[in-house]
Amino acid sequence: GLELSHCVGANSLSPTVPWRSGGPCKMKRVRTVFKPEQLERLEQEFLKQQYMVGTERVDLAATLHLTETQVKVWFQNRRIKWRKQSMEQKAAKLSQFGVIQPATADSTDIKDHEEDTVDVEF
Repeated sequence: GLELSHCVGANSLSPTVPWRSGGPCKMKRVRTVFKPEQLERLEQEFLKQQYMVGTERVDLAATLHLTETQVKVWFQNRRIKWRKQSMEQKAAKLSQFGVIQPATADSTDIKDHEEDTVDVEF
């Protein structure tokens, strides 16, 4: 299920996420904390395939006692991490050979390719 924290006051300095519109109270979603066994299984599946869709995702979510959305978002975030690591490795190899990486190749390039990456579940 979805876990929400307590009602956040209007004078609070912490960022809030409006969960239900129209109410005086804004609820902030609690970040999902995965168990080590869940992370191990998710990583194993990611090594096999970077995209998990359809019944495979539903089955994995059920096996791990997670929601389908939690699995989907984990895979989205893991792909971003994978791309970032790949770019860093490529940059390291290029620097070994004296090739300078263009200044425009930074983390914003990753965001442009992964539009729907969010850490919020509905």
